[in-house]
Amino acid sequence: MSFDSLRARIGRLPSPSRRLQLGVAIAVVATQALIAMTGAVVRVTGSGLGCPTWPECFPGSMVPVAHPEYAALHQWIEYGNRLFTGIVGIVAGAALVLALLNKPRDRRYLRLAIAMPVGVVVQAVLGGVTVRLDLVWWTVAIHLLASTVMVWLATLLVHAVPGDDARPGAGSRPVGAWLYVQTALLAGLLVTGTMVTGAGPHGGDPDTPRLDLPVETLAHVHASFLYAFLGSLVLLGFLLRGLPNAPWRRYQVLVGVVLAQGTIGLVQFWAGVPELLVSLHVLGAMTVIVATASLWCGIRGYGRPVSDRREGDDALVAPTP
Repeated sequence: MSFDSLRARIGRLPSPSRRLQLGVAIAVVATQALIAMTGAVVRVTGSGLGCPTWPECFPGSMVPVAHPEYAALHQWIEYGNRLFTGIVGIVAGAALVLALLNKPRDRRYLRLAIAMPVGVVVQAVLGGVTVRLDLVWWTVAIHLLASTVMVWLATLLVHAVPGDDARPGAGSRPVGAWLYVQTALLAGLLVTGTMVTGAGPHGGDPDTPRLDLPVETLAHVHASFLYAFLGSLVLLGFLLRGLPNAPWRRYQVLVGVVLAQGTIGLVQFWAGVPELLVSLHVLGAMTVIVATASLWCGIRGYGRPVSDRREGDDALVAPTP
């Protein structure tokens, strides 16, 4: 069968429903956020080198095997994280297939859909590099930051699912410009968070070299970015006042999520960074990214079509995982 014939047959396939495309896109957000949390579980349980090689778990074996130097629990926690990566890849691939079948073709939607499986491959390679370099802190930081980018893009994918009567934006140049400032502050918050992690006690393995800087100092720098981000939200609220189509529901959700995440961070610091709170803090960071990206889309005019929502309903298109 020739390529043109195959393309013609694919072209005759029916366009998938918007409900299906939206559901799979939301699943992409959820799986991308959860893989970051499962990675945190691997780290806080000291299971990062439970499978000491990559892509195999052990030389000559793709699955865990009995070994005197590697506890079975640590092996299966790390191996489980690798298996979940496969689920993330399947969901991302499904999103791409639906975008390819969608008619008429939407370039923005398709580009974001392509980024999903490509990002999974990149993340898998970064994970392999992290293992092969024995979990040195900066490789773990890059691995986590790549997940934050994927969660942001996945949220944009949800809002890019084509529909009728796209939601109008807030229509203010100062608000649009301030979004870039707010996003830069979020990036600083995430980067400093990975540095706190790099200097902290949870390195994924007891023998992993840590970032040689005071944890308390890094935590204060991280907290400073949190306060700046909250301040930017306050200013954004003033800028949105009086604007038509201001996405107040999304704004309120973001403020609430950031306050909750900040509370978890403070309790985590005071309690000596217990494992459970560390994992929840990573999941909270992914939730903040989803809420920020959703607000970004609401202000710039992307989102669930007017014809597909009840009057006055400005809820997040992508529910926070």
